[in-house]
Amino acid sequence: MKNIPIDNDEISLKELIQKLKEWYIYLLSKWKIIFLAGMIGAILGLSYSFIKKPVYIATLTFALEDEKGGGGLGGALGLASSFGLDLGGSGGGIFTGSNLAELFKSRSMVEKTLLTPVNVNGKIISLAEMYIDNNKWRKKWIDKPKFSSIKFLPNANRKYFTRDQDSIMGLIYENLSTSGLSVAQKDKKISIITMDVSSTNELFAKFFCEALARQVGKFYVETKSKKARMNMAILERQVDSIRGELNGAITGVAVANDNTFNLNPALNIRRTPSVRRQVDVQANTAILTELVKQSELAKVTLRKETPLIQVIDKPILPLNKEGFGKIKGVILGGFLAGLITVLVLTLKSLIKGLL
Repeated sequence: MKNIPIDNDEISLKELIQKLKEWYIYLLSKWKIIFLAGMIGAILGLSYSFIKKPVYIATLTFALEDEKGGGGLGGALGLASSFGLDLGGSGGGIFTGSNLAELFKSRSMVEKTLLTPVNVNGKIISLAEMYIDNNKWRKKWIDKPKFSSIKFLPNANRKYFTRDQDSIMGLIYENLSTSGLSVAQKDKKISIITMDVSSTNELFAKFFCEALARQVGKFYVETKSKKARMNMAILERQVDSIRGELNGAITGVAVANDNTFNLNPALNIRRTPSVRRQVDVQANTAILTELVKQSELAKVTLRKETPLIQVIDKPILPLNKEGFGKIKGVILGGFLAGLITVLVLTLKSLIKGLL
C-alpha cells in the first residue's frame, strides 16, 4: 500500500512561540505609531476629564417606627423588615417588601416632589424648573415656542397640566428614575433604608433627596392612619351633634319649669313636658359620656396608628462627588488608544498576509 500524506492543521508549541515572536518583532517595529496613538489617547482622555461634569450624590437614611408594633424597629415585618414598622395594622398592607422602593420611584411621588418649592439664589422656583435650568433645556427650546413658554410653578395642580407639560415631566421622571435615583436596603440585617440621588448640580441633588423623603413620608403616614383618622372624625361629629341635642334638652327643661312655676299640685298633666325633657337630658348625657370616651380612645388609637418617621442622616454640603479624574483620563485614554492601534495593525497585517 502507498503511504498517503495526511494534512495536519494542528500547530506545535514551537511554531506558536515562533509566531508570537514574529508578532512581537512586528509590533515593536511600529512602536512609534503605537506610542503616538497612546499620546493622542492620553490627551483626549485628559480633555474629557475637563469637559465631564462631576456627579454629586446626596444620601439620606431613615426608618419608620410604628408604636402599635410593640417592638418598634425590632418587631417589624414586611415593610418593617426593611423599613422598621409593623404591617399588621390598617392601611399598611401596600408597603410590603420591594413595594417600598417602587413607591419612592413611582411617577406620582417623583412628580409631586418636582413641584416642591425651593429657594435658589433668593428666588422661589419648583424643582422641575431647577432641573430644566441645570440641563439648559430652555436654550434648546428657543426654536420651539410651545416648549419655551411652559413654566412649572411651585405647588401647581398636576391635573391641569397640558400635554406638553406632561411630556416634559415624563422625560424628567424617566431621567431621574433610570440613573438619578436609587433606593435600597444595603444590609438586610439592618432595618434602615438608604436613598441616593445623583445630579451634576449639588443643590438639586440635596433638595430633591430631602423633598422626596418628605413626600413619601407624608403619603405613608396618611395611608397608614387613614382608617383611624376617619373613625375619629366620625366620632367627633357625633359628639358635637349629641352635645347640641343635650344643650337643647337642658334649655327645654328650664322652659318647662318656668311654665309650671307655682302650679297647682293637682294639675300634674302640666308637668309632662318638663319630665320628658329631663328624660332627654339623661339619655343624651349617657350617650355623650360614652361618645366622649370612644372619641378619646380613637385619639389614642390614631397616635398608635401614626408611624414615627425618623431621619437618621440627611445630605450635608459638600456632597460626595464622583468625577472623571485627570490621571484616570490620561491612563485610560492612552491605554485604549494604544490597544486599538495594536488591534488595527494586527488586523492590517493579517489581511495583507492573506492577499
